[in-house]
Amino acid sequence: MSLKGLGDVVLDHVAIAVKDLDNAVQVWENLGLEFEEEREVVEEQGVVTAFAAIDTNAHLELLCPHGEGGPIHKYIEKKGEGIHHLCFKVKDVAAKTIELRDKGFTLINEAPVKGAGGCLVNFIHPKSTGGVLVEISQKVDS
Repeated sequence: MSLKGLGDVVLDHVAIAVKDLDNAVQVWENLGLEFEEEREVVEEQGVVTAFAAIDTNAHLELLCPHGEGGPIHKYIEKKGEGIHHLCFKVKDVAAKTIELRDKGFTLINEAPVKGAGGCLVNFIHPKSTGGVLVEISQKVDS
């Protein structure tokens, strides 16, 4: 399989919004995935996350609301549980934000914000991508 054309963009994870993190982990583990023991609370996003590797690059991320009023809580109330977004790793999320905005994409945040796993992230509005919420993410050193 050729990776030609991927440039600096690689699938990082598929995120699924869930109401009950422990139950969702069990479902996916029954299918054969192994989740990391650590659960991360991302206060800024109002979410608790759990990650399982799919392959050498991509993961499945489960997103469970942490408190009420956060974006995942609102998402589940409006649309129910299910696939929430696709995330792509990029080399420089700030530069990619500017590049995408210059190409006419609408981004959720003016500048990258703190995400799970020590990453800086931004989101491309679904209206710019045919109805799919897309996250761009850059791992930053702690």
